[in-house]
Amino acid sequence: MTFEQLELIAPLLKAIKEEKYETPTAIQQQAIPPLLKGRDVLGSAQTGTGKTAAFSLPILQLLYRDGQQNQRSRNIRALIVTPTRELAIQIGESIAAYGKYTGLRHTVIFGGVGQGSQTDALRRGVDILVATPGRLLDLMDQGYITLKHVEYFVLDEADRMLDMGFIHDIRKLIAVLPRERQSLFFSATMPDNIVELSRKILNNPVKVAVDPVSSAAETIQQYLYYTNKATKGELLLHLLEDADMDQVLLFARTKHGSDKITRNLQKHRIHAAALHGNKSQNQRQKALGDFKAGRIRVLVATDIAARGIDIDQLRYVINYDIPNVAETYVHRIGRSGRAGEEGTSISLCEPEENEYIRDIEKLIGQELTVVEDHPFPQTDRPMNAKEKQEHEKEKQRRKQEFFAQRKQHGGRQGGGWRRR
Repeated sequence: MTFEQLELIAPLLKAIKEEKYETPTAIQQQAIPPLLKGRDVLGSAQTGTGKTAAFSLPILQLLYRDGQQNQRSRNIRALIVTPTRELAIQIGESIAAYGKYTGLRHTVIFGGVGQGSQTDALRRGVDILVATPGRLLDLMDQGYITLKHVEYFVLDEADRMLDMGFIHDIRKLIAVLPRERQSLFFSATMPDNIVELSRKILNNPVKVAVDPVSSAAETIQQYLYYTNKATKGELLLHLLEDADMDQVLLFARTKHGSDKITRNLQKHRIHAAALHGNKSQNQRQKALGDFKAGRIRVLVATDIAARGIDIDQLRYVINYDIPNVAETYVHRIGRSGRAGEEGTSISLCEPEENEYIRDIEKLIGQELTVVEDHPFPQTDRPMNAKEKQEHEKEKQRRKQEFFAQRKQHGGRQGGGWRRR
């Protein structure tokens, strides 16, 4: 199928061609036709599947065909709500690229920065508004935004919205949106609470689903290191001795943990930066920009901060903390191996996380490749003082032996990979 066969208008096709899009993705093929016919859509799709274009292109086309983009008074006629600032910015960039020949205006609003430039854009008038929930409600309360003219409403990353505690904000938005509207609802997972929320937003929707969350890309090699909590930091440094790992997205469970890991890496002269919700917008944008430009080797992120971030040709993802929700593991490692590129995921597992690994393997239907030959193996039970002393001696002996072997083989890992 081609984009022409989806009956997109010439201004959009021209922009798509310039973006070097050749064929529509599965979610685009399924979602665009019903959306152009005015149907509500319930979409189950992960990031990286092309869903932004799946909802942006139809909205741009419907607004353009109405011919109201030339009116002096521009009202917000399309509202796209997304959980994070980074994802809002990316959606805004996509709309700018796809809609460059339509004459339609859009703006992006989010918290963490001053509101002056955002309210200036709203005063000038926009057709499409991309927003995070908190700043949207704030500017509505201040009188800068009215939603009474909205004809198209998109709720993106709905499951992440609920994880971040935005459910009450979403309910407030639904209450003030016009009843007569076309709605689009996208979520990577569909637990009961998400399905219940979708019923309050959608009217007889067309259901589309691609890339189930249980599927990990075949191009990603998945390795597992069993270690201990006290030795995770040392194991990470050991792995980063491999110069081939020049760009690494590392996942930590908490904001505090990501800061601690970052400080330890910097202490050992490894260029690293943390990305989480406590960082200012400028800090987050700088960290991401430096990482993409190669000025930072390791980007240490929490799951919420990293959701929706696309990094071209990223090869390495490290799970420093194993996620306690198996689906999250699939989302994480999917940051690498995109668009057919090869990727590598490395998980560092301490004893308390062993159960999480079993859940992950059950979900993806395969065993991770265990790397047994490393100097910081996991111990099965707490040790007494004497055992700790003996273990430390053995660890040092193995470490010296291991590095001697690495030096002998040119510093590479060699044939250390072993399957359970």
